[in-house]
Amino acid sequence: MRGRSIRGTGIAAVTVAVAVVATACSTPGGGDLGGGPADSAVVGIAYEPESLSPLLGFGKDGNSKVFDGLLTHDAEMNLRPALAVELPEVSDGGLTYTYRLREGVKFSDGEPFTAADVVFTYRTILDPKTNNASKGELDALKTVTAQGDDTVVFRLKYPYAPFAERTVLPIAPEHVAGRQDVNNGPFTTKPVGTGPYELVTWSKGEKLSFRANPEYWGGAPKVKNFTMAVIKDDDVRATRLRSGDLDGAILPPNLAETFAEDEDRKTHTAKTFDYRVVTLPTGNPVAGDVAVRRALDLAVDRRAMVDSILNGAGKEAYGPVPTDSEWFTEGTERTHDLAAAEKILDDAGWKPGDGGVRVKDGVRAAFPLWYPSGDKLRQDHALAYASDAKKAGIEIKVQAGTWEVIEPRMSKDAVLAGGGSPADPDFDQYTLLKSTLAGDGFNNMAWYDNPVVDEALDDARRSGDKAERGAAYDTVQRELVKNPGYTFLTHIDHLYVTEDRFGPLTTQVEPHDHGLAAGPWWNVEDWQPTT
Repeated sequence: MRGRSIRGTGIAAVTVAVAVVATACSTPGGGDLGGGPADSAVVGIAYEPESLSPLLGFGKDGNSKVFDGLLTHDAEMNLRPALAVELPEVSDGGLTYTYRLREGVKFSDGEPFTAADVVFTYRTILDPKTNNASKGELDALKTVTAQGDDTVVFRLKYPYAPFAERTVLPIAPEHVAGRQDVNNGPFTTKPVGTGPYELVTWSKGEKLSFRANPEYWGGAPKVKNFTMAVIKDDDVRATRLRSGDLDGAILPPNLAETFAEDEDRKTHTAKTFDYRVVTLPTGNPVAGDVAVRRALDLAVDRRAMVDSILNGAGKEAYGPVPTDSEWFTEGTERTHDLAAAEKILDDAGWKPGDGGVRVKDGVRAAFPLWYPSGDKLRQDHALAYASDAKKAGIEIKVQAGTWEVIEPRMSKDAVLAGGGSPADPDFDQYTLLKSTLAGDGFNNMAWYDNPVVDEALDDARRSGDKAERGAAYDTVQRELVKNPGYTFLTHIDHLYVTEDRFGPLTTQVEPHDHGLAAGPWWNVEDWQPTT
């Protein structure tokens, strides 16, 4: 199975392809260049999904453009009805969720949407034969049943406070996806949904082209043609935007800043839960040493990273929870203190050796740190982290590679990774830290193993009481101070630059995953072209 929490993906719940686009895309309907017709838009994204099937994880956090969930999020990330006509009725002490469905909705092939499609979607995801790495997020679900065509009832094994958040998951058509191989059938690349857009073409590694669904139940979008150009390299994406090939793009802070004086473009900032983190795998004799982990936690200068790498567009990270979140545990901040880091290493027997690199029992305090090729933001974080570590006597060799190169090395080598989910602390922390998920694709990449954390994660997941959940997550965050299996570096604001021809655009609080349905185009179906 593949998890998504800290790899770096293009949309919620999917893993990424890593092709770099070195050539310009063709224009939609004859050219996919920016600055085209008023009812067309082309945006540059960094990653693409491996599948467009919600049964395999595509769009699991909502907003997939091709599909709808029972619920959706508004601009403030509040839950709102989508395929359901209202928010669920919760009964039986939080164990039963009842949804009334919208009437008259059709899939893009003209077939009607019914409760049977909802039941099919959830049951298929939970089927052991389905390759959906995120099915553990539905652990609380006991049964899902249809009552006629317009009502669906979910029954849980235990009260799970954020369950409604899990019903933003896109609904797949049983009459299409149910008649083919769920893992490899054509539905994975040629989806049929109820959403505002239909997929026209998907040129892997290059672009995804969509057209407006004229029969969309929410009203036909005014942006009729929407193309996402897959451009992994940050510099190439900025160049393409500057040349007019793109109408918008996600950019790292230093490149977004180069458009600050451009009167024809606007920069949009999206607050996020997105963090950059160094995995410290338990299987590495140096990175797995608790003293080394604690020393690195103090040696790293997070403030300098925010100032110099992010140009102030972000904040220091001490764990998966941002410091301005209601779930953050006060007192778990770690101040940059090189002297304290050196004392921890001295006391643990890591003594200075040749070239200033510490040694213990014949083992040099050295290990590799990988980052994905072309990701300048991660490269800059990795280099700054290695520089800070060197001052404490720890040698870190920074290396770039594709995920195909990095993945087999994750159990022994450190990785500059990313993660973060704003909807609920369970969504990110469980997959990041639960020991039973170590080695499960990109879940728990550090192979972190802490019985106290495991128990707290289970307590928080199974409690319906917010105070109890808060206390459990406090325990998790305090344990990460004692034994940080990861060095959290920064929380990053996402910056997008767009042509100023689509009226006022907004952003949401975003997860780490960003691309197909994030940034200002989270609601492209509502855009009002002005030219």
